[in-house]
Amino acid sequence: MAAKQTPLENLSRYSLLDALMQRRSRRFGLGMKMDAGALAYQSPHAPRPLSEEEEALLAFAASGFTGFALADLEYVPGKGDIMSHLLARTVASGDGAQAVAIFVINDQGTFLVRRPQELSQEELKAALEMVQKGAFAEAYRLMRVKLKNTRSAPPIDPMYNLKCNEWSVYQPGTTYIIPVNDITFLYINGLLNIFGPTMGAYVLDERHSMRSAGLKRFARSRGGHLDDDIQSHELGTIQTMETGTAELIAIEQGMMLQNLGLMTQAMGIGGFPNFAVHPFGWFEALGFRMNVMTTARFFSESRFFAFIASLFHKNLPFPYPVGLEVDGKVLLKAYCPPYYPTMREAVMAVVETKFGKQGTFRGGIKNSAWRDPSSISNTLPNLTQEAIEATISYCEYVLKTYERFPAFITPFRTVLGFQATHLDIGFYDKFYKPEAISDTHREHLALWHGQQ
Repeated sequence: MAAKQTPLENLSRYSLLDALMQRRSRRFGLGMKMDAGALAYQSPHAPRPLSEEEEALLAFAASGFTGFALADLEYVPGKGDIMSHLLARTVASGDGAQAVAIFVINDQGTFLVRRPQELSQEELKAALEMVQKGAFAEAYRLMRVKLKNTRSAPPIDPMYNLKCNEWSVYQPGTTYIIPVNDITFLYINGLLNIFGPTMGAYVLDERHSMRSAGLKRFARSRGGHLDDDIQSHELGTIQTMETGTAELIAIEQGMMLQNLGLMTQAMGIGGFPNFAVHPFGWFEALGFRMNVMTTARFFSESRFFAFIASLFHKNLPFPYPVGLEVDGKVLLKAYCPPYYPTMREAVMAVVETKFGKQGTFRGGIKNSAWRDPSSISNTLPNLTQEAIEATISYCEYVLKTYERFPAFITPFRTVLGFQATHLDIGFYDKFYKPEAISDTHREHLALWHGQQ
């Protein structure tokens, strides 16, 4: 008689094609109740939280450390030096920045799952060994940091949430995963590339009569290296720079959400992505450090508009996140004040990450996928001083002009969250055709929890 497969062995044999074909958003979990409408139903079962191993597999699917990036680029100035880290996760990341962090929230508490760049070399090695031998729960315990002993969540009211999700989100027994997009590091890293001699791009401020965004002395028309020709395709605006960065990171988050959907299908549990785009609701709930500006100032309205809004008590405080600290330890930080006194120091911190003594392309390069990393570190020059100074000047202009960095978006953003749960099969059997629920879902509690 063949030995009974463990849940992990069964999962490892699950077809990717089957996961793609059968992936659906499935919301109705054990212990839930839908009060109204044609699908009104009350689960006769108690909520059943996910196990640590189940949560660990979801965290791995979204952001698990898998080794080192191949980073197969031309390592010459203005090309390969755009990479910021050489670490790899289960999803691709612009410039290797790993710009999305995830929080895992359940009935027992709120946790941050640290990104690879936030682990020591010893922790990276241990995490990779754990993953390679299938010890996902051990790796999860190593990488997570507990923030609170309670479930964190923003209010359920509009526009913190959508009314259509009110009945289901944050219910007992569910696990909520909220990706947080970390903007400033990737933004500055990209600027160091586009303001270099190879790219030579030029940026204008569309909110101030299309004037130079702090780059006038670097303009080619004044003997500099940046192409300020009004007909040039290398001309951009502050908003295009920031929107492009935000969209790039949002795509990274989207890959995480797809991985979560595929993993819930393969495991046989429910899950669905849902609205989480409120500008500060999640950050207040998670305990982020917040800065505050008036609404008119944050959205760059005129002084006259601000005056009128104040008369009608509409120029309200607008909080926005800048970092996360727990017990005096900084876990996440924006590359701008208050974590750096000036934008020069913030930019130089990004440069140090890449080209400092233990930076990505210097001492840190030994932790890579290359057979001969020294062939790159010995031949790739530092970033040019022109690129660094142009980046500093631009960033200082944005901070001085808009009193924040970035100008149009917050340093951290949420877009969508993902809630996972054990499904109430009775709900789906009552209202749906049989194929709505796969055998994997029907067998989950027996295979994973020994429940008949």
